Amino acid sequence: MENYLSRIAVAAGLAAVLSLTAGAATSEWKLDPQHSSAQFSVRHMAISTVRGAFSKVNGTLVLDDKDVTKSTLDVTIDVSTVDTREPARDNDLRSDKFFDVAHFPTMTFKSKKVEQIAPGKLRVTGDLTIRGTTKEVVLDVEGPTAPMKDPWGNQRVAVSASSRINRQDFGVKWNATLDNGGVVVGDDVNITIDAEMIKQAPAKSAN
Repeated sequence: MENYLSRIAVAAGLAAVLSLTAGAATSEWKLDPQHSSAQFSVRHMAISTVRGAFSKVNGTLVLDDKDVTKSTLDVTIDVSTVDTREPARDNDLRSDKFFDVAHFPTMTFKSKKVEQIAPGKLRVTGDLTIRGTTKEVVLDVEGPTAPMKDPWGNQRVAVSASSRINRQDFGVKWNATLDNGGVVVGDDVNITIDAEMIKQAPAKSAN
């Protein structure tokens, strides 16, 4: 009887281990900076739109292969790489009037919740930090795409995320008033992140 109970205990333990292993089916994907960017647009004098981009973006997607809503996304943007195709304006954006790159060189996004809205469409809620101020924002995400193998044997997926924020919420407050009572720079900023990611090899066991 004792041997029988021992065999049951061992079997139960193995089942628990297998269950945990099956539940931990995740894959890690590193953002490819050469094929990724973060763009933004903001109204200028209420009559036109200025568009720009940050060319250096890094991040990690931990994808739950069985339940995408358990996945996590972590993105870091080098603010000094801002580019609006006008050097004087870019230097102004790097100054303490706007991003204050000298004190806050990066902006980050860390996901807290992922919701499946439709096939290939997600809503990702997380903390966005700009200029040292953190606020919760929601990204509308298309993807991740089905994995594709590149010519070098790497598996790749892509996502496209968009959101709208108020720059005043993050301490980016500079403005100037026009003769008609309007302002030079709008407060609402549209953000789009296009990211291509490469699957990482599973970590080797310490044993």
